[in-house]
Amino acid sequence: MLQSPAPTPPQSPKWTGQPIVLVGLMGAGKSTVGRRLAIRLGLPFVDADTEIETAAGMSIPDIFDRFGEAYFRDGERRVIARLMEGERRVIATGGGAFVDPQTRAAILERGFAVWLDAKPSVLVERVSRRDTRPLLRGRDPLAVLEELARVRNPFYATAHLRVSSHRAPHDATVNAILKALNQP
Repeated sequence: MLQSPAPTPPQSPKWTGQPIVLVGLMGAGKSTVGRRLAIRLGLPFVDADTEIETAAGMSIPDIFDRFGEAYFRDGERRVIARLMEGERRVIATGGGAFVDPQTRAAILERGFAVWLDAKPSVLVERVSRRDTRPLLRGRDPLAVLEELARVRNPFYATAHLRVSSHRAPHDATVNAILKALNQP
């Protein structure tokens, strides 16, 4: 009786110096972890949302209110493409960036995507500290985050690396990323 060969175990991710791009739902810690990771790696850090606000001359909630999500995603795609060029860096993206097929393809091709995966209950605790999230305005944060996780997690799962973001200090997440990248 012929047997099929055993499946090849997944290889550990190999970071080869391309930009590290943090993806995941709002509140996963992309900006905070990104800043700390950049310091530990001796790389510059950039927050895509901040760059979008600078380019647009207005806040992200204002962009959503005045022009809608489609307009915002188009600008986000262009800003992230620009950030992927040039020097090595750590980039924090907005929660929906990686869902866009063109943005995701660019990140996967030219960067090293790290999914900061957190449970919606953890995310609710984190995002409730500020009222700056357009997708949560006037809605039940847990219900919204559970729905976003259901829709977006399959896209995030295509990232090069998945790291859990727990109810722990952000440095624990940074250390997990560094360990996976074989960095001190």
